[in-house]
Amino acid sequence: MAKKSKNKGRLRKKLFNKYRLVILNEETFEEKLTFKLTRLNVFVFGGLFSILLIIGTTYLIAFTGLKEYIPGYSSTKLKKEATHLVYKVDSLQQVLEVNNLYLGKVKDLLTGKVSGVMFNKDSVFQAVQYNKDSINLSPTDQDLEFRSEIERIDRFSIFDEALKETEVVFFAPVIGTLTDGYNPRTKHFAVDIAVQSNTPVKSIADGTVIFAEWTATTGHVIIIEHSGGFISVYKHNTALTKEQGDFVQSGEVIASAGNTGELSTGPHLHFELWSGGYPVNPTYYIDFE
Repeated sequence: MAKKSKNKGRLRKKLFNKYRLVILNEETFEEKLTFKLTRLNVFVFGGLFSILLIIGTTYLIAFTGLKEYIPGYSSTKLKKEATHLVYKVDSLQQVLEVNNLYLGKVKDLLTGKVSGVMFNKDSVFQAVQYNKDSINLSPTDQDLEFRSEIERIDRFSIFDEALKETEVVFFAPVIGTLTDGYNPRTKHFAVDIAVQSNTPVKSIADGTVIFAEWTATTGHVIIIEHSGGFISVYKHNTALTKEQGDFVQSGEVIASAGNTGELSTGPHLHFELWSGGYPVNPTYYIDFE
């Protein structure tokens, strides 16, 4: 016990013995710096320095671009390419399903599997009995005035109507919950659809990308011009998969929904629809839920 206590006292004495570290000018022997140290202080400071060095190295590897040079970590370019391929596969899968459905219907038609529709022509076409002498077909004065007014106003409108599309069908860009609707009074000419981050955003119809850039207030923004004078706007995206000038098809992935821009309050898609240079309510054309 005495020997063990003696060894313990020597160890404590070595740890707390004071030493002086002096830095001298080699030519003049002038003291520049002086440090009073003990072995315990050296061990403590050395351990803290090692821990800080390990933490700093881990931070540099994990949260900076240096990790790309370490085997086992994928590069940012590879991740972007992988994301782009995932979106392309999603679009191709949708096109494949549509084509398979179309081919299946054509196959049923060619093989005679389509059942005919039976109806009783006698019950559909019933003879109408009337006395032609009792019917007065001459127009009234109001009818003549109305006809003259229509002929004066719409004399050449038939040519304009022939150029207009009779029906417009749009593809929903995302499926989610509407958190804010179209309200011209507050100048909110759009609808906000809450979705998860990185949800694929799809084009509502065939068109050409006329704008695809980053803005400080609305993040990644992409604008597409469609036929019929329609323009669709998609804001607050986390990334864009198309560039200005690209032609996109209906249902093709054009961006990833996110929470970018100063005006964003959470992961969602800010969607606007314009017709003839004026904003319109998107819910009149698209079912988002």
